[in-house]
Amino acid sequence: MPIHDWTRVDAGIFHHFHGSWITEVCRVLNAGLLPPDYYALTEQVAGPGNPDVLALRVPGNGAADRSPSADAGPSGGIALKTAAPSARFHDRAENEVYAGKARSAVVRRTNGDRVVSVIEIVSPGNKASQHAIRSFVTKAVEYLDAGVHLLILDLFPPTPRDPQGIHPAIWSQIVDRPFELPADKRLTLAAYDAGPVKQAFVEPVAVGDVLPEIPLFLAPGGHIPVLLEPTYQAAWTEVPRRWQQVLEPAAGS
Repeated sequence: MPIHDWTRVDAGIFHHFHGSWITEVCRVLNAGLLPPDYYALTEQVAGPGNPDVLALRVPGNGAADRSPSADAGPSGGIALKTAAPSARFHDRAENEVYAGKARSAVVRRTNGDRVVSVIEIVSPGNKASQHAIRSFVTKAVEYLDAGVHLLILDLFPPTPRDPQGIHPAIWSQIVDRPFELPADKRLTLAAYDAGPVKQAFVEPVAVGDVLPEIPLFLAPGGHIPVLLEPTYQAAWTEVPRRWQQVLEPAAGS
């Protein structure tokens, strides 16, 4: 199945596909692709921060597994207004909202349940502003600095904030070396080995291409091959037909 042009639909439609694709990737990894002492989970990792924040709560460790209710409001004071205030200019950063809700595939090792690899699917919101792309890049570099391997799947074309795609935005924080996407391949799949000598393996692709095999590193110099195409196809079946028709326009339209 060729890669679709996801710029044809809004961020909410891709967010739906994103969730299905991450789930399919984890399902395939856990179905025997990963070695027996590894497993994958879909996890939400919001914003930059040391990967240690991904530590799991182990039952019986005494840690309270509760968080304040999201419905809890301020006590006393003036009641909060819910109607939009009037102003001459008003804008919404809806794409970034979806980026904040996006989940990643996180691979852990059973010995200590520590994170060894993270798979990130880039959403439109990750490129929607300087703040958004800076947050994404910072998070990626912090993973690599902490020895967490990374696989990034970016099916969106470059923007003024990443004119050669997401890879040089990340890699330039590690090594100052020029990189240019081919003129006919403007989407990016990038696998990173976070070993002592960091390595990047970049596969440019384009709308209409079939997704290739890509490495997922589990240890320095050690990876497993991941066939992305079957997981993409499975996730595609979860896209409502109404939006499949938008993404697969009739020939000649």
